[in-house]
Amino acid sequence: MAVERPHAALELPEGSWWDWDVLAWGRDQFRLAADFDLSYHHGLELVFTAPLLVRCPAAFQDPVFRAPTPEELLRVTQQLGGRPPVLVVFEADAGGWEPASCLVAAERLDIVQETVLRYWREDAAPDQRFAPWVQLPGQ
Repeated sequence: MAVERPHAALELPEGSWWDWDVLAWGRDQFRLAADFDLSYHHGLELVFTAPLLVRCPAAFQDPVFRAPTPEELLRVTQQLGGRPPVLVVFEADAGGWEPASCLVAAERLDIVQETVLRYWREDAAPDQRFAPWVQLPGQ
């Protein structure tokens, strides 16, 4: 599902999205994974295509998404030389004394809701997705 309102507070699908981590962080894509517990699987991914600016810890809990403040929007617009198509802002518990302020500017955002296993299982369905680090048989 592509997100249309890039500068409003991000709304997530129904679910228990408490535990978060970074699955991919590269020039072409920034991908966050979430679920109630990331030990065995995740059920939600925020896929930012062509990330322009990322300020985010590698792992965090309980994010609170909000619209960017006028100051944040101005600062990002000045830094990037224009207004980004997607701007997602949130505060999250990253283990410090205060919540971490996080921001992702990108060309596009897709929300993917699907179970992705984080370990190998022989009884997994043939079309089952696995996390990128899972060593699949025959690879």
